[in-house]
Amino acid sequence: MKVEITQTDNQVLAIIEGRLDTVTASEFERTLSPYFSIQGVGLTLDCAAMEYISSAGLRVVLMTHKSITAKGGTFKLRNLTKVVRSVFDMTGFSRILTIE
Repeated sequence: MKVEITQTDNQVLAIIEGRLDTVTASEFERTLSPYFSIQGVGLTLDCAAMEYISSAGLRVVLMTHKSITAKGGTFKLRNLTKVVRSVFDMTGFSRILTIE
């Protein structure tokens, strides 16, 4: 997995490439954790190049959502592939999270 982050003012874009699974979930969480404490940050995950997400990846995404919104920020996902979108739909996450 590779994560490329760009930040403009209080808006953060994280582009995820590869698999978000048991092996990579901890690294993904460490990469995003500096933004959890920023009041009102807007975090967008671009998932166009995400190949797969496991339950461990879903856990980190949900935890990230909770951390960001608890500080008054916004969290959204965009460009989900069919495979990844189906996982979000099957688990009910697509009803909880903002997906563009």
